[in-house]
Amino acid sequence: MDITIEPRFDLLIMSLNKGKHNVTEVEGVRCTVIETGVKEERALFLKKLLEFNNFEVKMEKEKAKDGTPLNTWTVGITDIVFNPVIAVYQRQLKRPEDGHIVTPAYWNQWDADWDAPYFTISR
Repeated sequence: MDITIEPRFDLLIMSLNKGKHNVTEVEGVRCTVIETGVKEERALFLKKLLEFNNFEVKMEKEKAKDGTPLNTWTVGITDIVFNPVIAVYQRQLKRPEDGHIVTPAYWNQWDADWDAPYFTISR
C-alpha cells in the first residue's frame, strides 16, 4: 500500500512559518508585523485574540503600488519585541473563548484543534 501525502499550501500561514521579526509603521505607529496580506476575517480573528492577551493591535488596509486600496490587511502590534512564533510555541497566549492555551492549529485556524505531543511514553 503506497500512501502519498500532498502538501496543502493553502493552509500555510505566514507568521508561524517564518521566524523573521519585521517592524513597520501601521496606522502611523511603529509595530511588529504579525501577518500581511490577510483577508478581513483573519485580521479580525487575530485582533480579537491579541487584544484578549493585552496587546494593542493596529490594522491597516494594504495599498497597491498605484495607491488603490486592496482587499488585504496588515496586522501589527505596538510591542516591538513580540514574536508570534515564540509566543505560540512557548504557550504564552490564551484563547478569548475559553482561556485555554493557543496552539498552532488554533492560530492557523485549522479545522481540528490538536495538541499532539512530540512523543508518547509507553511501557
